[in-house]
Amino acid sequence: MRSEILSVAEMYRADSLAVAGGVGGERLMEAAGWALAREVLRRFPPCRVTVLCGPGNNGGDGFVAARLLARAGYAVRLGLYGDIANLKGDAARMAAAWRHGIEPFGPALLDPADMVVDALFGAGLARPLDGMVADMVGELARRRLPVVAADIPSGVDGDSGAVLGCAVQAVATVTFFRLKPGHLLLPGRLKCGEVVLADIGIPAAVLAEVEPATWVNGPDLWAGGFPWPRPEGHKYDRGHVVVTGGAEMTGAARLAARAARRGGAGLVTIAAPAASLPVYRSGDPGTIVVGLEETDALLADPRRNVWVLGPGGGGGDAMRRQVLRVLDAGRACVLDADALTAFAGTADRLFRELSAQVLLTPHDGECGRLFGRQAGSRLERARQAAARAGAVVLLKGADTVVAHPDGRAAINANAPPWLATAGAGDVLAGLAGGLMAAGMECFEAAAAAVWLHGAAAGAVGPGLIAEDLCEALPAVLAGLAPPSPLGGCRG
Repeated sequence: MRSEILSVAEMYRADSLAVAGGVGGERLMEAAGWALAREVLRRFPPCRVTVLCGPGNNGGDGFVAARLLARAGYAVRLGLYGDIANLKGDAARMAAAWRHGIEPFGPALLDPADMVVDALFGAGLARPLDGMVADMVGELARRRLPVVAADIPSGVDGDSGAVLGCAVQAVATVTFFRLKPGHLLLPGRLKCGEVVLADIGIPAAVLAEVEPATWVNGPDLWAGGFPWPRPEGHKYDRGHVVVTGGAEMTGAARLAARAARRGGAGLVTIAAPAASLPVYRSGDPGTIVVGLEETDALLADPRRNVWVLGPGGGGGDAMRRQVLRVLDAGRACVLDADALTAFAGTADRLFRELSAQVLLTPHDGECGRLFGRQAGSRLERARQAAARAGAVVLLKGADTVVAHPDGRAAINANAPPWLATAGAGDVLAGLAGGLMAAGMECFEAAAAAVWLHGAAAGAVGPGLIAEDLCEALPAVLAGLAPPSPLGGCRG
């Protein structure tokens, strides 16, 4: 699936640029309607179809789909929300090409129906559904009729994924050219069903003028910079992560350290309070364990290039001092959990020390404590946070967003629900730190870590605990790895 994501405004611009470049609007609408009809043909044998058309171009797509489905032998009924006389441009032309009658809009259109095409409102809907349309959405839900939606289910905001009052529940959504944020952000993503991206003839070249800054997170976005080991390399080439641990929740730092090693760091050190060192030393034998009193010596070694602070580290003044000490030394960092909470109420002191080589990994609660009340979608909030902090922000959730302070952002969509388990966030922080230490830029490392984290969880399946994630990573990485560069000999 093409990785650029366009806002509603950017999609309108892409349409306009295509038309200005000689691609007729009527041709685009015919292609969109055909893509919609094709998905119905793929999913349902000839049956009774109700097509619900709205007053704009989305309705025009519906008229095209209705014509093609009727031609294919489906029993099609079409209802228009609004007055046909008010249709304009290409939508009016497509309505005129529909020869089978237009029925009054209302629940009677569903008597009987085997499935429904939702072509009422597209991603640009700006107000909550109400009146007859809201009643129709309720009736679709009550009857549990399968729905294929055009562009985005009616009632879902294309930019935020918010449900505007109520929204159609689709089994599939056919959208065009590129995805919009609402296809990936919750709760809109849950309304879309399977999202089918259709090529309708908009040239990819228009993206150079639109200049999108949002992407679907996946290997296409970051694989080119992935730090695969070199044949001539050694462990010191692959960076050295320091994970600071606490005295009580010792498992958090151990999980982060193991993930950093799996993520590619050549060496990993846990620095922890002296009293807890025996606990840490009883863990993975490949992890170095030292006392926190050695922090100055660790910081004096430039090879220890990335620090992961916060997992199980404890909050308060001690954590604040630790974070500021490491930042003052100019180290790239992953700040997670307690390292973020420690700055609640004093966030500006932290932000003065940050850069785009620092990754903040808050969940919603930690984000609120650090940044205060924020408005907007998860995408907007992550971007606001990154711009304010001057650091990369990984806003965790089922629809995690990674945002760079320069405005770039990636939306992740591969995280299964069983990732909601203790320790999963510690693994994510360590994995990002390992990738950064091995040579990835912070934004790309964060995006890669989020995707790999979700892919590993998907490979394990239900019953997952955090310890499983590191063990699943090698198989996931093997699926991405390039062919071996070692070559070979034949006799």
